[in-house]
Amino acid sequence: MKTLKELLDRNLSWANGVKSQDPEFFSKLSKQQSPQYLWIGCSDSRVPANQIVGLLPGELFVHRNVGNIVVHTDFNCLSAIQYAVAVLKVRHIILCGHYGCGGIQAALGSTQLGLIDNWLRHIKDVFTRHEQTFSVIPDEHDRLNRLSELNVIEQVNNICRTTIVQQAWEAGQELTVHGWIYGIENGLLKDLGVSISKYDDMEGTYRQAIAKTG
Repeated sequence: MKTLKELLDRNLSWANGVKSQDPEFFSKLSKQQSPQYLWIGCSDSRVPANQIVGLLPGELFVHRNVGNIVVHTDFNCLSAIQYAVAVLKVRHIILCGHYGCGGIQAALGSTQLGLIDNWLRHIKDVFTRHEQTFSVIPDEHDRLNRLSELNVIEQVNNICRTTIVQQAWEAGQELTVHGWIYGIENGLLKDLGVSISKYDDMEGTYRQAIAKTG
């Protein structure tokens, strides 16, 4: 039986390294988690949430899926949002996409991949919603980048429309939803200018972000 011994050895080395720097780290970590941030990102292995924002374990609550999609029928994602907002009382939800996303590329392509095609339908819907925008972008690479950005903005809008976030705002809870995108080629995050802290700001901020990325 293959036991992935290399990974287990790496884990031992990592744990020992952390303890050598802070002997009480895991003891303190095991007693609580009190992150200020919920990160909703892509499952892509090149986008490790904690590492790219320089946060330690326990400082970032994370949910990831293919294409960083938030839809109202995905109870896995909604449960993560509710726990983060209602129990952990995070102050920021960061929806982070990335350039060079395989999900974005697959959504624009014509190749059938199987079950995941149903999931990627949500990204295709974003493309259809903004189809006129793409008609004036001749370069394929630019089209993919544009769709990656628009997908982030649309998913931020979806988060803000959940009953979870709406009820938090109605109760006066301090909560802001942000839209960022990550560049794998340079390791840098980009703020797409869509940060929403209350219901009344949703439509105006959404439209401004769409226009800004155009």
